[in-house]
Formats: sequence, structure tokens, C-alpha cells
Amino acid sequence: MTVRYALYAAPAPDDPLWNFGSATIGYDAAAARDLPFPSGTPWDDPDWAELTEDPRRYGFHGTLKAPFELAQGASEADLLEAVMVFADRRPAVEVPRLAVATLGSFVALVPAERSDELLALAGDCVRVFDEFRAPMSQADRARRLKSPLTERQIGHLDNWGYPYVFEDFRYHMTLTGSLSADRCEPVRAALAERYQPIAEPFRLDALLVFRQAARDQRFTILGRFACGG
Repeated sequence: MTVRYALYAAPAPDDPLWNFGSATIGYDAAAARDLPFPSGTPWDDPDWAELTEDPRRYGFHGTLKAPFELAQGASEADLLEAVMVFADRRPAVEVPRLAVATLGSFVALVPAERSDELLALAGDCVRVFDEFRAPMSQADRARRLKSPLTERQIGHLDNWGYPYVFEDFRYHMTLTGSLSADRCEPVRAALAERYQPIAEPFRLDALLVFRQAARDQRFTILGRFACGG
């Protein structure tokens, strides 16, 4: 059994943003249970479950440090304590208003404006918690290299276990899996209309540790640690 952990940002379980994102992908990672899709477009498309299969595996979130296995000698308790201490020393980050956008072939919520504070937090999470990350397996590296990566991104992959960090980081909260070219804009527009009533800045006031018990299982929330700062 290969356990993986990830450091994510996510709203509280009673936040409208959490409800929107979790309902859209059909899974609540806080309660570790499936959710019925809401009624209406695009959720009532007959293939919506298939289109959201990938984000359902990870739960609704924004990545700060991508999934990793624990390094030899590190324990789950060690990781949780380190995240608790780190979060307590960091101020909350006001993420600019999120907008529904297409990123490549999938749809996600992304900040409408650049946030240097968010970029700094994500970069620090990558660096500080890398001591807990086991070296990437050759199989995982080969899987990542199937995507078109720049030389810099390949360097990030080898050094940090994930290609999209630092200069290549773009905060996003995934709402769909890969879509065909003709589906991207209609799905984006429909989700943007559904999201509009709750569109506002996202206060990132906690760091969350997600856990995946095995590769064929879904991530669940293991711990939520409030920012202090």
C-alpha cells in the first residue's frame, strides 16, 4: 500500500466555495463521501461523472505542494506537526477573486489577479516540506514526462517532484478533467454562470494535509491547520 500526502488550500466545509467545488466534482473530501451532482447545466450532462473522474480522485483543492510519498524515516505525525508549526507562523493570504477559466483542456477556478503573497506561500511550501518527500519513482517520472514540459519544468520535476513550481506555478482549483476542444468553452461558460453568485476573494486562512491511502483510492482531508502569523 502506497500512502501519499499533499499540502493543499481549500475553504472550510461550510463555505459556499467548498460546496460549489465539491458538488461540481461529486465528492466531499472532508466527509470522504460522494455527492450528487446539482441539477442544471453542465452538471446534468450525461457524461459529467466521466468528465470529473480525475478531480474527484483528489478532492476540491488548490495545490501548494503536490502529492508525495513520505521520505524514509519521516512519519505522518512528523508531517502534521511540521505543517501545524509552519501554518501558525504564516499570515492568512487574501487570494484575489476567483474566476472560472480554461487551463489547457480542463476548467478550473483561478485568481483573477496576480497575488505575490500566494506565490510566496506556495514556493515556501515546496521548499520547506521537501524533506518529507521520498524520491520520485521512475514510473511517476515517466508519467509526468508524457506531458509537454520545458527544460526548466523537467528540472523542477527532478528537483522537487513536480514540474509546475516557482516560476511555473499557477494556482488553480480544478473543476473538470480533460475536455475535448469543443466542450471547453461551453462548460467553462456554464460553470462561470453557476459560480457567479458566490464569486468573491478567497481567504486562504488554513493549510490542509490531504491523504491518499492507496493509488486507487481518493484523497481525504487528514488535517486542517489555521494560519496564525
